[in-house]
Amino acid sequence: MIRRIIHIDQERCNGCGLCAQACHEGAIGMVDGKAKLLRDDYCDGLGDCLPACPTGAITFVEREAAAYDEAAVQARKKELQEPLACGCPGSQSRAICREEEQERHTAPADVSSQLRQWPVQIKLAPVNAPYFQGAKLLVAADCSAYAYGNFHGDFMRGKVTLIGCPKLDGVDYSEKLTEIIRQNDIKSVTVVRMEVPCCGGLEHAVVTALKNSGKMIPWQVTTISTDGRILEE
Repeated sequence: MIRRIIHIDQERCNGCGLCAQACHEGAIGMVDGKAKLLRDDYCDGLGDCLPACPTGAITFVEREAAAYDEAAVQARKKELQEPLACGCPGSQSRAICREEEQERHTAPADVSSQLRQWPVQIKLAPVNAPYFQGAKLLVAADCSAYAYGNFHGDFMRGKVTLIGCPKLDGVDYSEKLTEIIRQNDIKSVTVVRMEVPCCGGLEHAVVTALKNSGKMIPWQVTTISTDGRILEE
């Protein structure tokens, strides 16, 4: 049958996973870091995923597609018990084994906090806070400090730190970050994100903010694995 159904532009998709989270039917999943329409018959054509996409990668099309199968959707939710509907690697449970003796000898006896301001949440930070003037800005995924052992020493030292999670907050940080960069004398921007796809939304927000601010500011991205290793810089 010909019906209205979503289309995901793979070139515009940044892998943030927000659309998959918004799709209560489980029609969208994350595959190789990109959002994919997994099954036509899971898509009800109502478009709850459209406003969740920060890049405008999702649109409606009219095409040949299987009819929406509500019974199949409900059966899948019952089978999964927890209808997370995102298939996001960042939500998959895993255990990380470490040598207890190694941890005892490598953990520093006393670690000083390198936090230079409060609040740290992107949503709560005032745009015109005095600590932004002349600052080196660190924008980090809130999981990264827990995953990477020496986060304070290697990343926060000498920087003003802002943290967030686009998946949990359900917002696009780019507008707020644009104003922070535009209205203050920011010297550089460092992004520390996790390897999970939803962290792509954080990186995208910073890149968008830098472009929209109209300023040429040095910036870099570091990716941390879920077991605490630096993957790329």
